[in-house]
Amino acid sequence: MTDPQRDPEGPPAHDALSEAAARSARHTAVETHVTPERHERASRTDARPIFEIDSVSVFYSGTPAVREIGFHVGENEITALIGPSGCGKSTLLRCLNRMNDLIPGATVEGSVRYHGADLYGPKVDPVQVRKLIGMVFQKPNPFPKSIYDNIAFGPRVLGMKGDLDEIVERALRRGALWDEVKDRLDENAYGMSGGQQQRLCIARCMAIEPDVILMDEPCSALDPISTGKIEDLMLELKENYSIVIVTHNMQQAARVSDRTAFFTVDLDEDDHRIGRVVEFDDTEKVFTNPSDPRTEAYVTGKVG
Repeated sequence: MTDPQRDPEGPPAHDALSEAAARSARHTAVETHVTPERHERASRTDARPIFEIDSVSVFYSGTPAVREIGFHVGENEITALIGPSGCGKSTLLRCLNRMNDLIPGATVEGSVRYHGADLYGPKVDPVQVRKLIGMVFQKPNPFPKSIYDNIAFGPRVLGMKGDLDEIVERALRRGALWDEVKDRLDENAYGMSGGQQQRLCIARCMAIEPDVILMDEPCSALDPISTGKIEDLMLELKENYSIVIVTHNMQQAARVSDRTAFFTVDLDEDDHRIGRVVEFDDTEKVFTNPSDPRTEAYVTGKVG
């Protein structure tokens, strides 16, 4: 995987975040010769942590939203965040690419380390964070431009080197869209179906060669056929990307994720709803043999 921030012939990386990602990319390149069977075992049991989340709490204007969250996200894995509405899943997800910085009054405590580098360190540029850690939102949000220009937008803004036509085609192939749109690249993206628009947004994210893809309920507005295509795409993408997904669909989490974090909601002494992680483990264990009765009640549908 090529990254404009890691290209030895491109501009040098200027912060610890880029340097940490570059070290990881070189390390990963050595491991790409393992067999597919070995890769599957590695992704489930031996994955290096790409995110180390330690005692993270988020406050909005001083009111706690999540408290004392802690778990590791493995490299080249799909990690699912599940739990009832309002438990802080999306809040935690936004911590991973510093989107909470854009919310007035939001503050983050604790530690989030990305490839060992402090994501909230004083020398880390949040814009650089969002280049390396892309995000796909709940509702497809294509730009009011052509399909081609949607994909080309990021590379143009960043001044990425290389043939733009090749960059667009590669991103659309990775987004499992090329065969569907290759003959209508000049058409407005608003003419695509909802499922195609969401895959376009995923491809647009990949066009700038991120290291991680965050997905906030990417299938909630889609029909079952489109949802299946997005899930198949996620399973393909984890060969080259690390993915964190927020979902309310228990079957989806069970189908696609390697590890699952279950969030629940507690009330503090002032009746504020505070999200906490009850259990984090291999997805199969969370869904078949959870350690906490609250997890079992949620995944079996006894509570929602």
